[in-house]
Amino acid sequence: MRLLRSTAIIASLTLVSRVMGLVRDVLIARFLGAGAVSDAFFLAFKLPNVFRRMFAEGAFNAAFVPLYARKIEQDGDDAADHFASEAASALFFTVAAVVIAFQLTMPVSLNIIGFGLDRAVNEDGISPYHLAVFYAVITMPYLLFMSMTALFSGVLNTREKFALAAGVPILLNAFMITALTLAPRLELDQRGIGLALSIAITASGAAQAATVIWGARRAGMTLHLKRPRLTPGVRRLIVLGVPGIIGSGITQINLLVSNTIASMQASAVSWLTYADRLYQLPLGMIGIAMGVALLPSLSRSLRAGDGASAMNTQNRAIELSMLFTLPAAVALFLVPDILIAGLFERGAFTADTTAQVAKALQFFALGLPAFVLLKVLTPAFFAREDTRTPMIWAGISALINITLGYALFVTIGFEGLALATSVAAWVNVAGLSFLLVRSRRLVTDKRLIARLPRIALAAIVMGAALVWMRGFVPDLGASGFLTDLLALAALTGAGGAVFGLAAAVLRAYGLADIKDAFRKS
Repeated sequence: MRLLRSTAIIASLTLVSRVMGLVRDVLIARFLGAGAVSDAFFLAFKLPNVFRRMFAEGAFNAAFVPLYARKIEQDGDDAADHFASEAASALFFTVAAVVIAFQLTMPVSLNIIGFGLDRAVNEDGISPYHLAVFYAVITMPYLLFMSMTALFSGVLNTREKFALAAGVPILLNAFMITALTLAPRLELDQRGIGLALSIAITASGAAQAATVIWGARRAGMTLHLKRPRLTPGVRRLIVLGVPGIIGSGITQINLLVSNTIASMQASAVSWLTYADRLYQLPLGMIGIAMGVALLPSLSRSLRAGDGASAMNTQNRAIELSMLFTLPAAVALFLVPDILIAGLFERGAFTADTTAQVAKALQFFALGLPAFVLLKVLTPAFFAREDTRTPMIWAGISALINITLGYALFVTIGFEGLALATSVAAWVNVAGLSFLLVRSRRLVTDKRLIARLPRIALAAIVMGAALVWMRGFVPDLGASGFLTDLLALAALTGAGGAVFGLAAAVLRAYGLADIKDAFRKS
């Protein structure tokens, strides 16, 4: 099955990127911990990331990939590349205008995400809000570079050239790790480290954009940046893209509001960010990789009129995503403190920080399967050029997240924001699933119905084993980094072995399935 082969390529390179991301986060935790500088840096980095997901990776690609795939099928490669060039011009000039607007108004516009940050200068001579403004001015051009990266990655993915597009995020972590490695040699203080990281982010964006543009040209794709024009192709892209931008915008505004609420409590932004980093590891490897591979696959099947192939692809995507996601969610929920302490607890990252981050991570873990399922379900709409339905459910989800998040923040604390995010994600999944099933765009086959309970039971068995094994884990965070890593490797390896054995015994998945999945179509 081509889907898993494509997903495996993306997930393997994503794994490299995420492991490097963990190394980066371990170093950030060591040097910055959770405080005024880390809050300022994380907010400055989040601002371009939020709008990147809004304009490029989410809405734009959701509209662009099906149209580009149809151009290839109906009109050939040259016409498709001409359309891609028109789309690139429209995206470039639109995003450039957004970046310039933010650069000119940053002291005011950062209030969108950092309203709660303290403006006063603390005992270390730092004003968290104004430091965040300074960092954000440096990181904002990252949005423009990553928009171009997303478009050219979409071109490469549609033509089934997944490796380069999946590998370029490695550059971000490589640049940031380099900056963190050089920091002690340059004797930088925390503010200097934040500045070095901000510069590294924008430089990595330029490198990523250059890499995928080079890859597209080497693959024979003739894409050119030209004067933007409102051609029929661009108009159709706007018609499909605007609902996607609104839907993605709702989701991202939702995240911005959550961060604004979190910024009202000192260090809460950092606590949530570290928790986010850990649950993003399985989400990136499984959900995002599956979604990237799934959209072109579904688009090709539907364009060819092969509904049976599209339905089988959708069922296998749900099955595979849950096979890898459920055990990860169980582990993050049951032993979050061990994972956090082993990875982060050293230097400026204290045991108290571990305890706070663990609270948020447990609640994020409850929503991890939903976050992944959203990446699997939404391509079923996008491949049919329906960006409106996901937009509506994104709005409903955002409303739940904001209202419930604020209520929980007031009653139980910052971790309530993580719980609200998970609840909202499950509501979104329920809504999209209902519509797909009702319209018979998703018909669950016997294999999926039989295997999902078995996968869940195998994850529960693994969870019981992890709870028992945690009693044998040494006091992480006080044993040395190498010892901590070995202990974590032993625990996660044993947990994975238990899950694999339980899955085999329960016949949740078999070796024959894996061989069949990797067999060329």
